[in-house]
Amino acid sequence: MHTEHDWITTPLTADLLRGALDLERTEHGLLPHRLPARARAQNTNPQLAMAEAQPSGVRLVFRTAATAVELDTLRTKRDYVGVPSRPDGLYDLLVDGRPAGQASGTGGNVLTIDMATWDGEVTPGPVGTVRFTGLPAGEKDVEIWLPHNETTELVALRTDAPVEPVPDRGRRVWLHHGSSISHGSDAASPTAIWPAIAASLGGVELVNLGFGGSAMLDPFTARAMRDTPADLISVKLGINIVNGDVMRLRAFGPAVHGFLDTIRDGHPDTPLLVVSPLHCAIHEDTPGPTAPDLSEISKGRLLFAAMGDPAEKATGKLTLGVIREELARIVRQRAADDPNLHYLDGLDLYGESDAAKLPLPDHVHPDAATHRHIGERFGALAFTGKGPFAARG
Repeated sequence: MHTEHDWITTPLTADLLRGALDLERTEHGLLPHRLPARARAQNTNPQLAMAEAQPSGVRLVFRTAATAVELDTLRTKRDYVGVPSRPDGLYDLLVDGRPAGQASGTGGNVLTIDMATWDGEVTPGPVGTVRFTGLPAGEKDVEIWLPHNETTELVALRTDAPVEPVPDRGRRVWLHHGSSISHGSDAASPTAIWPAIAASLGGVELVNLGFGGSAMLDPFTARAMRDTPADLISVKLGINIVNGDVMRLRAFGPAVHGFLDTIRDGHPDTPLLVVSPLHCAIHEDTPGPTAPDLSEISKGRLLFAAMGDPAEKATGKLTLGVIREELARIVRQRAADDPNLHYLDGLDLYGESDAAKLPLPDHVHPDAATHRHIGERFGALAFTGKGPFAARG
């Protein structure tokens, strides 16, 4: 049996990490980013800055005979004034691709956000340790998926046997961009976010650029996707445009074309799937913006409401229904010259009948059961049969 004195500390390097586009050296260790430095320099939105630094889909991957693993991290949790504290983020352990354990971190910082003003205050805390023991003996592939909703600085990796990078297994890389739902919203754990579920079903390596509140057709995100190696690409667009009330129909169509043009500059022939919004009753026919219902927050509940007026559609304000029609039109137009461009109606992933069985608890974000439902639907529609991501040949 190994003792605490048998630990081997392995430097944390890029060849042990997947799902991150950049790694920043901090005073504590290594901070994974899901946008490159150039994109981060062009961003002025604090919500996107927070979201891209939360490691949704990012995992440590290594080959080892170790039976015990320790990971020191400095996490930053989010809490909201007047709402019960969020549960601790989870680390998911996979051994040879199969679930083998879960753990939470300790210590760390807490970012407290006032949703009335969106001001935030950080309470600093210490580095904590995540432990996994009792791993099976012998050489194996180990993955530790980082919490999808907590900023996580990686400080140290210790094992009781040597570690080496996992060789290329020849799996296709799926690059996905979307909103907080793709980010993971209220999923149960990092491997239970819907893109991770779909990636597991499709047998692909996930690079998840789901950014809470920030799928805004930002050109720097399109350039990041252009420059990221990928075998399959999907973009799930629309809900954040309505949430933020950031565009009218006049600007939305050209912005979608520009976003797709930029991706195609780097991936001219890669299967590219455009996914329209899931069903969200408050915004099907009512424009944004979306805002927290402060009267419900006073009761300790977080619910969102649509603040627009359905009559404003006549002035070009966007609803989910309008966006679905426009995205379908754009893909039809472009697909005439781009046979690898495809469209998936988000209502086929989660429609009105699904909402009746699996309602959105806060009116916007799916819960754990709904993430599984969406992931399984996407896996079936995209990765099997005649789906755009089905393996062929």
